[in-house]
Amino acid sequence: MSKVWLITGSARGLGRTILDTVLKSGDRVVATARNPERLSELAARHGEQMRTFPLDVTDARASQAAVDHAVQAFGRLDVLVNNAGYGHIAPFEQTSEADFRAQFETNLFGVVNLVRAALPLMRKQRGGHIINISSVGGRTGAPGLSAYQAAKWAVGGFTEVLAREAASFGVKVITVEPGGMRTDWGINASQSRVDLLDDYQPSVGAMLDQVKGYFGNEIGDPLKIADVIVDLAGRDQLPPHLLLGSDAVQVYARAERERQRAADEWSTVSRSVDVDGIDLDFLERI
Repeated sequence: MSKVWLITGSARGLGRTILDTVLKSGDRVVATARNPERLSELAARHGEQMRTFPLDVTDARASQAAVDHAVQAFGRLDVLVNNAGYGHIAPFEQTSEADFRAQFETNLFGVVNLVRAALPLMRKQRGGHIINISSVGGRTGAPGLSAYQAAKWAVGGFTEVLAREAASFGVKVITVEPGGMRTDWGINASQSRVDLLDDYQPSVGAMLDQVKGYFGNEIGDPLKIADVIVDLAGRDQLPPHLLLGSDAVQVYARAERERQRAADEWSTVSRSVDVDGIDLDFLERI
């Protein structure tokens, strides 16, 4: 039986590639976007297989309406892909409060809104897949991406908790963490919105210089990533995190080595605050 998908941010970038791949697989899909008119030609071509829905993921009521629309159109919802997201490269000090909050509203609370809408339905169905598109930036930190990466770290933590909570009733939850992909994300993120203070040239300035030569030459192939995501939706066992791309694997490994070195170096201090004689066996049961 074909699955029913709901994909956010599906008008361009990775979301559009996932949408095309799902349609080729024969599954049915509700494609959401802020401006669904950009999908009207594709929707007309695919007829009853595809529906569009106007959605700003930061709007909780609209998120619920999108899920309701999927049920009304196709009778169920099997796969939710939380793909909508964006980032701006700028020093934290030069990122306005409004911009910082706006990135969190889309990158984190957009995910929360759709999951809140879809999870009760999937629980009643006793099955479903929730695939949260994050980034290797949700496992490490890079200068200039404080709002974006902080939100992606939160998505990873949210996903881990949700995966454990939902496992008993058959809902699988995963966060997919790609490295660089050949989409327009990097170009949009690096468009300068501030004049860098001189003190941030060695960190954020150097980061911008590095990535500008990288955009358009990223390692990750969106078509291959979309194929993986379609494959994940057919699996019964999923890890809470999945890195995609050799660059993601390498960046993550380096960050983990640095964290482990620091943990080992400070281990004595870490353990020094324990109550005397404490028994840690209870941790094995959690």
